[in-house]
Amino acid sequence: MDQYVTITNTIGEGFYTEKRSKFLAFAHHVETIDEAKAVVAHYKAKYYDARHCCFAYVLGPERDTYRAFDDGEPSSTAGRPILGQINSFEVTDIIIVVVRYYGGVNLGTGRLTQAYKLAAQDAMNHTKREVRTIEEKIVYQFAYANFSAVMRVVHDMQARIINQDFGDKCSVRLAVPRSHAEELNQRLHELDYLNDTKGQQKETKDLEGRDNG
Repeated sequence: MDQYVTITNTIGEGFYTEKRSKFLAFAHHVETIDEAKAVVAHYKAKYYDARHCCFAYVLGPERDTYRAFDDGEPSSTAGRPILGQINSFEVTDIIIVVVRYYGGVNLGTGRLTQAYKLAAQDAMNHTKREVRTIEEKIVYQFAYANFSAVMRVVHDMQARIINQDFGDKCSVRLAVPRSHAEELNQRLHELDYLNDTKGQQKETKDLEGRDNG
């Protein structure tokens, strides 16, 4: 698959209350662990008087980097249900933080788990989701005389030009859907081979012309 689902940079906010305990939830788009840590630090500072600041995140197109944190709540009653909502919506590059203000009444593990789940779910329901393409980056150098041929391949392969340089040696940096990367590389290398062959043929003809002269 070349695509994955994430949320936009608009923060999704959720709220849930149970026996005077208040659960404030916030869903953010993040792409690195450091960005996730910064979001957690922000809410810990903003809600410094809250009892708990629990969270879960999932990162990467393959959704293979993740963490759930209970922040002092009974094991698996906070981070795990938050992570469960992220997985339920099948999104990645996201963190959900749920801040709890204790209401003076113990909820028990069942109600506590449900409270964190519903707060995270409410935050997810207030996010905007988008589909993104998994891309690979390719840098290719070529002679300016081959510009048209290179651009034809770029267009055919639906590659995206990130930047280009037309100095003494032209170069272009491309982004292409992951499943097309190998074919794009192959077609560009074929251009190299054809150009080398043409150069050898021209050199041979030049030498023959000199010999005949």
